[in-house]
Amino acid sequence: MRKGFVFGKFMPFHKGHEAMIRFALSHCDIVSVLVCCSNREVLPAALRQSWLEATFRDEPRVKVLVYQYDEHSLPNTSATSASVSAVWAKEFKQLFPDHNIVVTSEPYGELVAGYMGITHIPFDMQKNQFPVSATKIRANLPATWAYLPESVKASLITKVVLLGTESTGKTTLTGRLAAHFNCSAVMEAGRDIVADSNDFGIGDLYLIAREHARRINAQAIGESPLLIIDTDIHITLSYGEYAFGELLDLDRAIYDSNKADLYLYLNNDAPYIQDGTRLGEDDRNLLDLSHRRVLKKSGITYEEVRGDWDERFEQAVVLIEQLMQQRMENWLSFTGRLQHV
Repeated sequence: MRKGFVFGKFMPFHKGHEAMIRFALSHCDIVSVLVCCSNREVLPAALRQSWLEATFRDEPRVKVLVYQYDEHSLPNTSATSASVSAVWAKEFKQLFPDHNIVVTSEPYGELVAGYMGITHIPFDMQKNQFPVSATKIRANLPATWAYLPESVKASLITKVVLLGTESTGKTTLTGRLAAHFNCSAVMEAGRDIVADSNDFGIGDLYLIAREHARRINAQAIGESPLLIIDTDIHITLSYGEYAFGELLDLDRAIYDSNKADLYLYLNNDAPYIQDGTRLGEDDRNLLDLSHRRVLKKSGITYEEVRGDWDERFEQAVVLIEQLMQQRMENWLSFTGRLQHV
């Protein structure tokens, strides 16, 4: 039996890695994928492992393993070095005593195979198929987003939700922000399911909750690392309490899909516009109070956005830019000292 293995840090796992593993499958009966995690890395090993397992969930010949190591004992470098290759080859020999193939896209693969006494099968050494590396992704996530598998996108997507009562400009602002940031957007499902805010039933709210979560999940693995979302599950919950005095009984997965990195609450100081399908202004303002109660009860912290339409847009842009900068700094703090493997 031809048993092969692939190893790397997968910080993050990308489509070049995926292609290499599928290439290994074309040459092996079984492929072990080793996620190498040092004691000084912050990004969880379990998260990296989950990316691979989700991508290859339908391939029983792939087994994903995690190898935790101490940098004081093993070198943390991907440089092509005979001495480093010898040290790691010794570890790999203990981990995979019955494997006879190693697949890499790096020059050190030949050295590792030589020290192990097994065969090295190189894959796309010039990175022609997928001109990307984990280093490039860490340096510029938006420019390299297309190289990430769906499992990774779902973990790294930044979600911004616009909240507020009726006639506060959520839908308009969602579209304007998506155009400004050239990113994906999810429009509220309620408008497509309920034509009139004065005429709906509790069953409609369940339909809205499920459909909105489905839309978020679909866009979370889309073409942009930033997702602007018009309304979320807490607003649907508020409608249930306000209109029917009921707490919706929803699956945990719906809440997980709706969880965001930034919540912007649009104050009801905007001019009220009645389009014939909205609540009256007094009820709209009472609904605003309901929304705030539900958010507080749910532990949701939000930034309040006020003023005219342009002022709301400008405030939102500043808050989103601050979020994206902080997210990038956090990402680099996780991975900045890593060498690409």
